[in-house]
Order: sequence, then structure tokens, then C-alpha cells
Amino acid sequence: MIQIYHNPRCSKSREGLEIVENSGQKFQVINYIKEPLNDETLKGVVKKLGIRPLDLIRVKEAAWKQFKDKTLADQQVIDAMLQHPELMERPIVVHGSQAVIGRPPQLIRDLLSK
Repeated sequence: MIQIYHNPRCSKSREGLEIVENSGQKFQVINYIKEPLNDETLKGVVKKLGIRPLDLIRVKEAAWKQFKDKTLADQQVIDAMLQHPELMERPIVVHGSQAVIGRPPQLIRDLLSK
């Protein structure tokens, strides 16, 4: 089943959700702001994305200011996202063992067509 980590306040995330809805495939919406991820889940998403945790950070978010001038280990970046879920890029779509950040939205279409 497809999973979309979604923030309804974000236009790109809403656009990504629309793509998933229109795919005709079964999916689960996870509002990660209301239902924050746990450490294991977030690490699994990062692994499926094939990126370092820092690459999942929205560096322009106000919550990042307290971290931005520090050298952080991967686990510290994960901990920051667990504490401040708004720091995560969005939307994230997981399909099987793969995942994409839906920026640009075409990445979601490409993932769902596999």
C-alpha cells in the first residue's frame, strides 16, 4: 500500500495527495504533524529515500534556526525532526521499498508508475 506523509497546510503536499488519489491505487495518508513519526519509522523513510537525514530538512523553517549553525550527526538531525515534524520536506510518498519527496510532483507520478 502507498503511504503519503502529508501536511494539509502545504500546497505541494495537497498536490501530491491529489496525484496519489488519482492513481487509483490503495493508499494511506499520514498527517505527520498530528501523528508524528517515531524514530524507527523516520529512519526507515530516510533509508527508502536514499538520502541523509539532513537532506530531508526544510532549512527555512523557523524551528531550524536553533540547529543551523551546529554540526549535527545523523541521529541528531533525526531527533530534531522528531521534536519538530514541520522540519520534514513534504510530501513524502512511499511505495514498497522506494520513496520520493514530491518536489517536483512528477517524482510521485514516476514512483507510482513503477
